[in-house]
Amino acid sequence: MPNDCGPKIDAQAPADGDLQMSREQMLDLGQRALELVVERIESLSGENAWEGEFRQVLEDQLLEDAPEDGRPAAEVIERAAREILPVAARIDHPRSFGFIPSSPTWPGVVADFMAAGYHINQCTWLVASGPSQLELVVIDWFRRWIGYPEGAGGLFTSGGSAASVDAFVAAREAAGHPERATVYMSDQSHSALSRAAFIVGIRRDCIRMIPSEADFRMDMYALARAVAADRDAGLNPIAVAANAGTVSTGAIDRLEEFADFCAAEGLWLHVDAAYGGFAIVTERGKRLLRGIERADSIGLDAHKWLFQPYEAGCLLVKDENTLRDAFGVRPDILQDTVWGANHPNFSNLGLQLSRSVRALKVWMSIQVFGMAAFRRAVEKGMELSAQAEEYVQASPILEALSAATLGIVCFRVNPANRNLDEQVLDTVNRTVLARMFWDDPAFMSSTLLHGTFALRMCIINHTTTWDDVRETLEAVERFGLEALSKNRTPA
Repeated sequence: MPNDCGPKIDAQAPADGDLQMSREQMLDLGQRALELVVERIESLSGENAWEGEFRQVLEDQLLEDAPEDGRPAAEVIERAAREILPVAARIDHPRSFGFIPSSPTWPGVVADFMAAGYHINQCTWLVASGPSQLELVVIDWFRRWIGYPEGAGGLFTSGGSAASVDAFVAAREAAGHPERATVYMSDQSHSALSRAAFIVGIRRDCIRMIPSEADFRMDMYALARAVAADRDAGLNPIAVAANAGTVSTGAIDRLEEFADFCAAEGLWLHVDAAYGGFAIVTERGKRLLRGIERADSIGLDAHKWLFQPYEAGCLLVKDENTLRDAFGVRPDILQDTVWGANHPNFSNLGLQLSRSVRALKVWMSIQVFGMAAFRRAVEKGMELSAQAEEYVQASPILEALSAATLGIVCFRVNPANRNLDEQVLDTVNRTVLARMFWDDPAFMSSTLLHGTFALRMCIINHTTTWDDVRETLEAVERFGLEALSKNRTPA
């Protein structure tokens, strides 16, 4: 139901055939939207971190023909705020630990609103000079944080998936687009990487999944053997995708060793740092990510550990010309957009022509809060994950399954005083996860670690406290004991 405390919105629908609103209508509608979003943020910690519903229920609620006549704006906006948008994972909740969560800064949210309102298509310098220059500025911030040289560059993308596609196109073109091209990645790599490979034309049977070691980092010796075997078989290895923060455990591949190997073998090195890359703004992150500056390309997601609203992916390349060579085209319809040297068209650096203004939210957020605040926020996530690991190791009910790396902790229910077989443990921990979904305000997810079902917490939200983490772990312990008692497994 509409909130009577909100501003009065013109109850009349726009006139037939008219897609405009009066100034008063626009201000009233915008003010109500603003109030609803702020109310949501203020009440977030008192809500559950996840809210879902079955499809049939939502179809009954939402499936309808498009209305022929307009409806009152007050009715429409309230319906969206009450019936649609809340039925989702609340990724910015302080107890949202599933997948890779984040909590956007308010200046970033406002920046997206402004970018939409100014209705800019940042495809070329001609139509978006100011936003294009701003993207150059923010990309240069990233370049310097990474340690890339002058001449490096890149662009904002929708996310890591698009960045991976752009990277593999550049790698393919840099290799001369050979027949029977082969790429290599870890069995811990994000699915976006294998998808990107076959999107750019790599045969599925030429995408090599290299096994990871006990610490979930790619096995360098297995990689070297695979590359040598493929060359002997007449294939053409072109690229290796290393990880700087896997989504399962946060593992970071041995980036300096990979850079040495790829340089010796003439292979393109791409680093998927979509999750972990922005840890580099901290001293600890710089140590963990040493060697990343030697990669040919790096994927980053500012909507993860740089606390921005979706979508804010990014691809950096050591030599910007590798993107321009791969994507630069000059169709007749865009002949007016050529401004000469040093006036780049971002459409010549990636797969998109029409592009939103994505850099504005990063720029506004950092201008408002400063980098010291961002460093503290990133450090906090690493500190809380280390505390969570200590809690798990001290618990008589929980078992650590991987070392806390960056902001991720993986573990399971497995009491030290009981000799439980893997099938029972699998059932118990899946039951615990289901209980967390439905019976606890927190949201967490799972993964498979070399075949073992693991509960997983990713702790990177700058609003999360130790109480949020501790109480979530306590709930896992409680649900685990209840599940064990129902299994009636003898001690």
